[in-house]
Amino acid sequence: MTTQDEQSRHARRFGLPVATALVMGNIIGGGIFLLPASVAPYGTISLVAFGVLTAGAIALALVFGRLARRHPKTGGPYVYAREAFGDFAGFLAAWSYWITTWVSNAALAVAAVGYLDVLIPVHGSTAATIAAALALQWLPALANLAGTRYVGAVQLVATVLKFAPLLLVAVGGLFFFDADNLGPFQASDDSALGAISASAAILLFSYLGVESAAVSAGEVRDPERNVGRATVLGACGAAVVYLLGTLAVFGAVPHDELVGSTAPFTAAVDAMFGGTWGGSAVACAALVSMVGALNGWTLLSAQSPYAAAQDGLFPKAFAVKRRGVPTVGVLVTVVLASLLTVYNYTAGSTGVFEILVLVTTFTATVPYLLASAAQIYFLLSGQSHRVDRGRLVRDSVLAAVAFAFSMWLVAGSGYAAVYQGVLFLFAGVLVYAWMSARKTKAA
Repeated sequence: MTTQDEQSRHARRFGLPVATALVMGNIIGGGIFLLPASVAPYGTISLVAFGVLTAGAIALALVFGRLARRHPKTGGPYVYAREAFGDFAGFLAAWSYWITTWVSNAALAVAAVGYLDVLIPVHGSTAATIAAALALQWLPALANLAGTRYVGAVQLVATVLKFAPLLLVAVGGLFFFDADNLGPFQASDDSALGAISASAAILLFSYLGVESAAVSAGEVRDPERNVGRATVLGACGAAVVYLLGTLAVFGAVPHDELVGSTAPFTAAVDAMFGGTWGGSAVACAALVSMVGALNGWTLLSAQSPYAAAQDGLFPKAFAVKRRGVPTVGVLVTVVLASLLTVYNYTAGSTGVFEILVLVTTFTATVPYLLASAAQIYFLLSGQSHRVDRGRLVRDSVLAAVAFAFSMWLVAGSGYAAVYQGVLFLFAGVLVYAWMSARKTKAA
């Protein structure tokens, strides 16, 4: 068998189901298992914030769909920003997104070990904890290195396995729903607008990952059609699970108990079905959810650098693909995430890891802002080959809402995250200067 045949056997382009699973799996990591308790102190008014955020996320999803139809290439926001505003803007989109992916992977692995500990106690030994965290990172990385065929299979299976228990609680909870458990509509002393804003600040990052199909557009079959569909379907599917799941937990667990709960889904399962097996069931679901998210985010971590490397804005090694996957990008990302994970468990200093995770809440939104601005640029510049004039007003409104949503994400990340994130972003300027100089010299 030739090398080309071997490559094609392991490399498969994603169809609509796998692309949708990639979006849904990346949006929903492990945060959903804590969200109901996180927003319970504000009362059921937090569901209004969910609705507002869902509208913003769907607008952003539609904008990504429009952009992907015109630029069906791997890289997503990097491609759109570079096409609209040049190399520097494109590099900033790729750089900030890359930082987000490998720091987030480290955070996901650390969080996943917490759920693993419920099933297999590992926290008694630092070595065992580190080994578990690294295994949770490297297994998805190996699936990626095996080829896009296996990435898609793992993502589809993980998405099905994670959504089965979540939907069981979300739908089953409606049969155990007790309105007396809801508590007050507005439980805090804030005004209605203040309560919505405060709960929205917690929920803002629940939809990070909506760009997943656009970033991997080059690996999606018929991307002009399927990227937009997968993005919207994935965002809507995640929204349904978020809203129904939160509402079900609100109705199954008394409000006073929910406010102090550290495992709201466990409490809901125990209340609905009795017994104390809910902890293990929820831990299994959370673990599958996070492994699926790690699988998807590992692929995305290599896509933006791959697109930038093709244009000479990242080292050439990042542009090498094997079996449909940019292998160097995957390896560099998992190594950096592993080093950060080991540091988290061995350094003994507090706050550094948390600051890095907080930084990603800002760096993740930079590509959203640039992509939304790129769509506004394409619309206002009158580039008829990019814009369907019959849909100009609708697309303009969607782009404006998506931009406003992205700005809200930045504001919600807080002063500390913005400050630290800007420093990380500006550190990339030196890398850009180096790569741009090499590109100019070679030309």
